[in-house]
Amino acid sequence: MGSPVLFVTTVLLALLFTMSESTRAAYIPSNSSYFKYTTVTGFFLQDENSTDAKTFDYSKVNLGLINRTYPADDSFDPSGKKTQWERFSNYVSSLNEKAASNEQYKVLIMGRHGEGYHNVAESFYGTPAWDCYWSLADGNGTITWADAHLTEMGIQQALVANAFWANALATAGIPAPESYYVSPLARCLATANYTFSNLSLPESRPFAPVVKELLRESIGLHTCDRRSSKTWIHESYPSWEFEPGFAEDDLLWNSHTRESSTQQVARLKTLLDDIFASDNSTFISLTSHSGSIGATLKALGHRTFSLVTGAVIPVLVKAERLSGQPPYTSIEPSTTGAPSCTANPTPTTAAVSTAASVSATSTSL
Repeated sequence: MGSPVLFVTTVLLALLFTMSESTRAAYIPSNSSYFKYTTVTGFFLQDENSTDAKTFDYSKVNLGLINRTYPADDSFDPSGKKTQWERFSNYVSSLNEKAASNEQYKVLIMGRHGEGYHNVAESFYGTPAWDCYWSLADGNGTITWADAHLTEMGIQQALVANAFWANALATAGIPAPESYYVSPLARCLATANYTFSNLSLPESRPFAPVVKELLRESIGLHTCDRRSSKTWIHESYPSWEFEPGFAEDDLLWNSHTRESSTQQVARLKTLLDDIFASDNSTFISLTSHSGSIGATLKALGHRTFSLVTGAVIPVLVKAERLSGQPPYTSIEPSTTGAPSCTANPTPTTAAVSTAASVSATSTSL
């Protein structure tokens, strides 16, 4: 089994070793301080234990923003004409204005990619057969799911998000994200592109995404989580920026081990540290995966909220930079090899492509 202590360190070193002089601005963790994250609840429906993640539709309820008043309303909106989003944005600004020098508040808007061909394959074969056999292959001879691309359903889910943003920007006063970060896997790149392209964004807040290596899904074994080359990403999205140190080839994925859930939380905590240390933006978009969004929520102290494909969750986050070393956290080792198959994983009936038109809502990928 992989080392429970050094896996995350190995991931970070792999990133650091790819840096050249031109990438010296890359984030390096501090040895003298750390970030403590807290989810500030009471502002989004996704914060509430009564909200069912399986049936919740962000696009029909203003992204989940709760209809409520804020302490800053009296001075900001004495006539009561501002929208809910305008008043919320003003309230977050007031939190930052009053925050201590080591504190900051950000709103992270995290979107899961639309349905990918790997989701369809897992739904067709079943999770046991997927985990023990099919996830290790590049495809089944009919469709390919290595660095899985979006299905037509997945594209439509991203276009639903695009329609939501177009309407919310025009009528609800929702703040456009100031920064956009995207996983390097193909399904997330496409989801972000369909979601945020061709919107009427403020000139000061253009859709200018940055591809971040650590925002990817669980690392190892599953070919759907092995990214394509930097060259392929650049040719597909030539105007997009790569974070400093982004390697040409995938240095993190391997076919022998799979990242544990606690390793994934530690990795996403490092990503958060990078963003909170280097980005002064308040409203930030992250396009990622259910596993990595779940790990991010855990690092933020948020309740479990498993997103279906194409879903979105916003979180108001308070970050405190504290002196010294962070509290000890136990990190489980990576797993070696896929689980053993307990039944024949290769059906003799119709190929998985026949299921490609069926919506897959699996939250395990």
